[in-house]
Amino acid sequence: MSQTVAGILVSALEQIGVRHIFGLIGDSLNPLADVVRRSKIEWVGVRHEEGAAQAAAGQAKITGTLAVCAGTTGPGSNHLVAGLYEAARDHAPVLALSGDMPRKLHGTDYIQTTEPDLLFRDVSLYTETISTAAQAPAVIHQAIAAAYAGPGVAHLTLPQDVIAAKAQGTVPSIPTLKPRSEVTASEARIAELARRIEQAGKIVMMCGAGCRGSVDLLCALSDRLKAPLIHTVKGKDLLPYDDPRWMGGLGMIGTRPVYNAVMRCDLLLMIGTDYPYSNFLPTKSTVIQIDERPQVLGRRVLTALGVAGSVRPTLKQLLGRVSQKTDTEFWDEVADERRKWDAMLNKQADIKRSDHQIHPQAVARAVSDLARSDAIFVLDTGLNTLWSANWIRQTGTQRIIGSFNNAAVGTALGQANGIQALDRSRQVIALTGDGGFNMLMGEFLTAVHHNLPVKVIIYNNSSLGLITLEAESVGLVPFREAIDFPNPDFAALARACGGHGYMAKRPWELMAAVVEALSIDGPAIVDATVISNEMPNLPHVDLEMIGHFGLAKIKEAVLAVTGG
Repeated sequence: MSQTVAGILVSALEQIGVRHIFGLIGDSLNPLADVVRRSKIEWVGVRHEEGAAQAAAGQAKITGTLAVCAGTTGPGSNHLVAGLYEAARDHAPVLALSGDMPRKLHGTDYIQTTEPDLLFRDVSLYTETISTAAQAPAVIHQAIAAAYAGPGVAHLTLPQDVIAAKAQGTVPSIPTLKPRSEVTASEARIAELARRIEQAGKIVMMCGAGCRGSVDLLCALSDRLKAPLIHTVKGKDLLPYDDPRWMGGLGMIGTRPVYNAVMRCDLLLMIGTDYPYSNFLPTKSTVIQIDERPQVLGRRVLTALGVAGSVRPTLKQLLGRVSQKTDTEFWDEVADERRKWDAMLNKQADIKRSDHQIHPQAVARAVSDLARSDAIFVLDTGLNTLWSANWIRQTGTQRIIGSFNNAAVGTALGQANGIQALDRSRQVIALTGDGGFNMLMGEFLTAVHHNLPVKVIIYNNSSLGLITLEAESVGLVPFREAIDFPNPDFAALARACGGHGYMAKRPWELMAAVVEALSIDGPAIVDATVISNEMPNLPHVDLEMIGHFGLAKIKEAVLAVTGG
């Protein structure tokens, strides 16, 4: 029995386990929607197509399996692009579907005309128009395979008349459409890796997102080598914050003890990470990198050995080849520095630190302390990322998701909606600055509409805080007219949308607001007014940057007096 092209597509998505399509309906998508409404797939209607792409990206990041978003002809699908970079940059498998006008109207400069395959080319690993019904099964297979192979974004353009047409057959070879398998490193590389480890004294193991599923092996190797474990921000949630091996992060979202350890070690093992900030990586230590992606080996820092292999099989082979080390002096130094750093963080996050003002660190710590042990934190981009990522004390069973490679502002709420759709009983918490929330605040309506009980914590300082820091770091006076802005009452906005809203303007209001929001059934917003001029901890500041900050502050003081 023949199906329409839309039916073949939806059937394939059902078979590989897709549970949702995030999108905004439109005329060119009607044949698709007609099939979806009769399928097991839930259509999640968003308020903006970028929110659909963000939701799909968040879902794909957390599961590693294909997520789907859709937009209609022209402007509708164009809006997907910005959100799709989230999946592309974080290597998450997403299939984007663009509705398109019937083929007879192509080439006539018809209303809403675009060339989707050109537009989506940069963000997609694969982009193709399904031009005939006969072509559809093979092209659908190719698109899904490409999304998994990257992993990343694949894109299909769907002319309305084509997806409504009857087609023979089904998508072939469905069992092959799955996440890619682990890669085993060569025996020669493993042997060389073990030899270099045996020769090294002070070793640091840097753990990235590629280490997920390998925590037991990381801990075993750390214990054997007396090597502190440090992490990238994408790897922060791998182990509990208080695990004695887990010394902290590297970089702006990190600690000074970790930076010092990296600079003092003899050997840095970069495991499952393509950490991009070369200024925080050592120039005098030996660096070895383990990653299943050969193209990332050695591109961030001078690297003595690159091992192309997935983390778990590589560490399994390695553990049997390295001997127990007994010297704990380096470990003890790093651990002692870490304890002192933690004590400083505790003081900065103390809710009683100020009588009448809320410090942003206190917001992050309150949310962290009150969240469920399996909560998922979704972080937005900006100065708020530093507060959240540095002060959340994860349990090891929680997850932390963010725009860590794309670094896009306004991504937290959309991603949180996609993640929440997977399990409406699991606690999903979006932490965002006011600037980021303002960008796609309509997606809170998506959460209310589809009963997605996302909790949104807003650091409200009425400004783009990170822009201030970036300007001052190069000696410039922040452009206040462009940086500062008025905000609505976000708690009232939440209630107007049909959700729950809570306001915290003073320290004594913060805990009650967070407790209420996290315990209430349904979507909720906490509008936390925080100090706007709070400086983050800078684990590594050189003399030039100190000079720039000083110069900027002097200029700001002069302008305050002169009005110039």
